[in-house]
Amino acid sequence: MNYFCVKLNAKTIMIESNIGALFDLDGVLIDSESKYTLFWDRIDKLFPTGVPNFPLLIKGSNMNAILNSYFKPEVHQQIVDMLNDFQHNMRYDYFNGAMEFVQDLNENGIPCCVVTSSDQAKMDALYEQHPNFKQHFKAIITGDMVRHAKPNPECFLLGAREIGVPIERCFVFEDSKNGIEAGNAAGAHVIALATTLPHDILSKKADKVIDNFIGFTATDLQL
Repeated sequence: MNYFCVKLNAKTIMIESNIGALFDLDGVLIDSESKYTLFWDRIDKLFPTGVPNFPLLIKGSNMNAILNSYFKPEVHQQIVDMLNDFQHNMRYDYFNGAMEFVQDLNENGIPCCVVTSSDQAKMDALYEQHPNFKQHFKAIITGDMVRHAKPNPECFLLGAREIGVPIERCFVFEDSKNGIEAGNAAGAHVIALATTLPHDILSKKADKVIDNFIGFTATDLQL
């Protein structure tokens, strides 16, 4: 077993190096879920789905899954165009403490991967605002790289393979029901962020629930 030694308050703490971290993007690293809620509420008004709490229900799903499940084919392109325009003009603000935590993992040799339902066009818009984003992650898995959307575990299994860490030694950071279910189905250790859903809902599905990454460090990742 490989370990890194970290000095903390004059105490040496051993951190396992053969673990990995798989991060959802929206609602975990990027403070954007409330913006998407407004967007999908607008879409639901223009093209009514008849589904209660539609914006909340689809969180964690990729675009193909949303379109094919809830909208007629003749409006698909219109919705895609509206989403692309929305994402191109959106601000991609980091949650406080999020990238500091990722940097801490980087410094301790723990490989990180983004596992998002977002497509490449959205990621390109994010990279324009944050040119150094990619350098913090060994791999980035987007929604157009997998056949099955969350809650299917395919994306997290792919992420674990890309960083070279067995999924059972990976920590998944998620905020949505679909994402948490995908992490559980993959066999990872799931830490939920209470940025989208309340603690009482998340605690029933995740191994651990945190409000945010402020004060959270690599030493908190214990199997």
